Amino acid sequence: MILSDEALISKIYYIRSHKIMLDKDLAELYGVKAIRLREQVKRNAERFPENFMFRLTEAEVDIMVSQNAIPSRMHLGGSLPYVFTEHGILMLANVLHSERAIQVSIRIIEIFIKMREMLSSHKDILLKLEQVEKKMNGYDEDIQLIFEYLKQLLNPAQEPRKKIGFRQQGEQE
Repeated sequence: MILSDEALISKIYYIRSHKIMLDKDLAELYGVKAIRLREQVKRNAERFPENFMFRLTEAEVDIMVSQNAIPSRMHLGGSLPYVFTEHGILMLANVLHSERAIQVSIRIIEIFIKMREMLSSHKDILLKLEQVEKKMNGYDEDIQLIFEYLKQLLNPAQEPRKKIGFRQQGEQE
């Protein structure tokens, strides 16, 4: 079973500050039933701490449905799904002991690495954009100051003029 990078990436979601994959999707990729995958995880619970695997909440499932990450709650089956982080996916391959699980896990980890590299290059670009924006903000203030000076030059303050002509008696300058 050869999957494209795009097909694998489409099964990776971002929840609780982790890139994760649903148990159902992993079971499909590994060629096992989701219930069998969960059984293996329960038998080896000590290998799956919270940062390797966790269960989604009702609210998180609703968010995934509302953002079209999954078509509906029925897509998940009857219960709340387990999700696996990058480390959990590696551990799953060890627990399942199948050649296919090992190969698919390696492929998924390669995708995670590519995603991490892309994010780091995007961070560099974002940092440069922020620097340019800061410079531009400084220029904005300078330009505003120039406009203020121009307004003052174009509309000088009117000082009272001295009256020209003859003065009447008692009138002061």
